[in-house]
Amino acid sequence: MSVIYSHSMKHIILIAILLPSFCISQRVIVLGFDGMGGQALKKVHTPNFDSLRANGAYTYKAEAVIPTSSSSNWAAMINGAPPRVNTVHSNNWERTKITGKKFCGQKEGEIFPTIFKVLREQKLKAKIACVHHWEGFARLANTEAIDTIINTKDAFATCETTCELIEKMQPDFLFVHFDHVDHAGHEYGHFTPQYYRSIEVADSLTGLVINQLKKTGLYESTTIIVTADHGGIRKGHGGLTRKEIEIPWIIAGPAINKNQRLKMRVRQYDTAPTIAHVFKLAMPECWKGKPVKTAFLE
Repeated sequence: MSVIYSHSMKHIILIAILLPSFCISQRVIVLGFDGMGGQALKKVHTPNFDSLRANGAYTYKAEAVIPTSSSSNWAAMINGAPPRVNTVHSNNWERTKITGKKFCGQKEGEIFPTIFKVLREQKLKAKIACVHHWEGFARLANTEAIDTIINTKDAFATCETTCELIEKMQPDFLFVHFDHVDHAGHEYGHFTPQYYRSIEVADSLTGLVINQLKKTGLYESTTIIVTADHGGIRKGHGGLTRKEIEIPWIIAGPAINKNQRLKMRVRQYDTAPTIAHVFKLAMPECWKGKPVKTAFLE
């Protein structure tokens, strides 16, 4: 931490006003697991997720947006709005589809503003990183606002890269996308032994990330969110069943209530506003989600 000394009280006051625009006292890590349904998660032994629950607030009945496709839900998660607003209606969405369109008073052709852009604009010196297993994730994000973005080959490489970034970069905001649970659902079917095993792996990888935070001395100042884009049924997803819609949403950190089951409705697009709330950011008016404030001690 840098300390600035001044013999002038006027200068001290000015510094105090300016510091919030570029200093970050809290860190946020999102661990997102593609295809990890809330109903399935309740059936698996997950000691690391359980530890986060005990030290935070949670629900296994948060709601994915419709359609329960990956692009629609990862977009909603990071840009605080459902498909009817951000126009990401399917996995066929590409940036070419917004040519000539304007969102939130931005320039034509700019994607709907994500938490990456909002954080960058309001905290200029924030260290922002993203690690994603699914290559298609990057097209949904304001990549120009991200200092380091890495596409990995598998879940284990995703975890290893994440831990390296925590040690070497110590990012203020780190978003991590894991894809292996979704792969298991499509290949073997949801609610199968192989699918449950993939969730156990997700839990183990979460434990490694937590251990790295503790080793680096960042755990006590970090808010961790564990969530997913959608669940599934049989070997697919995209429909309207509760097994596809219900997703886990766990948040733990220094300002979060302990062992609190969230009774309020939590929607996919409440995640970005909740991150903004941790960082004390002003949210774009076009965001439709709300911070999950009942999870916080304040």
